[in-house]
Amino acid sequence: MISSRFVRQSLLMLCLLIAAACANTRYQPEYQPEFNQPGKDVAWWPTAQVLVNKMLDMAKVTPEDYVIDLGSGDGRLVITASKRGARALGIEYNPDLVALSKLNAVREGVGERAQFVHGDLFKSDFSEATVITMFLSEAINHKLRPQILNLKPGTRIVSNSFSMADWAPDETATIEEGEKCSTYCKALLWIVPAKVEGIWRLPQGELTLKQSFQMLSGTLKSGANTVPITNGRLRGDSINFSVGDANYTGRVNGSTIQGTVESGGSTAPWMATQAQNAFRAPSEKQNILGLLIQAKVTTEQTGQVKAANSASLPLIAVIAARF
Repeated sequence: MISSRFVRQSLLMLCLLIAAACANTRYQPEYQPEFNQPGKDVAWWPTAQVLVNKMLDMAKVTPEDYVIDLGSGDGRLVITASKRGARALGIEYNPDLVALSKLNAVREGVGERAQFVHGDLFKSDFSEATVITMFLSEAINHKLRPQILNLKPGTRIVSNSFSMADWAPDETATIEEGEKCSTYCKALLWIVPAKVEGIWRLPQGELTLKQSFQMLSGTLKSGANTVPITNGRLRGDSINFSVGDANYTGRVNGSTIQGTVESGGSTAPWMATQAQNAFRAPSEKQNILGLLIQAKVTTEQTGQVKAANSASLPLIAVIAARF
């Protein structure tokens, strides 16, 4: 029978062993990022909470939105969006920041709605987002711009401080001094525009649109008359322009535009269908011109110069002139 003294000694020894093990265990403090610490693409610098709120306000984030933050840092923007009821995802290259963000989300009670992944911005798919937020650099914004412009029309893009080069923002806002923001206090909003450049058919004529991001120019041709359009602008899939004293508004849906036109105090519906897309990729232009030139040379080499001059060459000239 084991004596009580032996039991006490054994328990004491066990306690001493546990205490020794705890003493030898190195304390692991919670990861704390440092301001301006280097990262893969940019240094880490947290967005002031007051600007986080302003960015989400400008994007008009609702519970219906899916917000993706590119370079999500400590997770504050994703967490704030989640508190507004939106689904939100942060993409961050630093795994320590990803772990910290997840911990912060749990602490703030949005651990299920706010998601974070370790990933490279340039290898990530954010095509499902309705709102993109970022605090990167002008160079990286410009590099991401082609991918952003291919997002669904109406997707809202908000950047802390940095622009998109010659793509002008639709809105800007600056937090004034004394509002708990000392540096990087400007928000810029873009709304991805629909792609409308090309020729459109209307009952009253032919509408030719030239597009530079959200800005439009062009002409409306009706019979022998050609009138330039003015005040042309896109906001997502919403289009507005004027022809003379007529003001056109409408909604772009693929190869169709439908809306209303106001002129002389009256309002009427209007509709246009796209007859021809603009050639947008340089490689497409080069390939088409190359094929046309090759066809011309082949025709001449086979002795059919007369036929080419009467049919093929004018066609080549007309198409080539578009470039």
